[in-house]
Amino acid sequence: MFTRIRNGVLFFAGSICLALGLIGIFLPLLPTTPLLLLAAACYFRSSERLYRWLIHHRLFGLTIRGFRHFHAVSLRAKTVSVVLLWVCITLSVLFAVRLLWARILLIAIAVAVSGYILGLRTLTKEMIEEIEE
Repeated sequence: MFTRIRNGVLFFAGSICLALGLIGIFLPLLPTTPLLLLAAACYFRSSERLYRWLIHHRLFGLTIRGFRHFHAVSLRAKTVSVVLLWVCITLSVLFAVRLLWARILLIAIAVAVSGYILGLRTLTKEMIEEIEE
């Protein structure tokens, strides 16, 4: 019984993450890739059918498989993520946040997140060929 409840909760959480990830394609503040990775992790533990569908999806599959196998993301994903992060943080610091400590905190968060993203391995052609086999 506990397994069924756990699978139901994971299935629900995976579906919410998938929906938010899809919305994140159009809203730059929602992080699409981490939400899709979380959805894949939830589906891996609750629904083999949905997990397989997600990792073989024509738009998302390569990103998820690349991260799961190599802990790597494409150069394009890194670039878009860091640029959007800094655009949003800069606009927030300049126009939305008045408190100095909050501005400093936002910049510190942006630096840390940028460091994490840029520290990830970059998905190479060889990696892509290996996961497509």
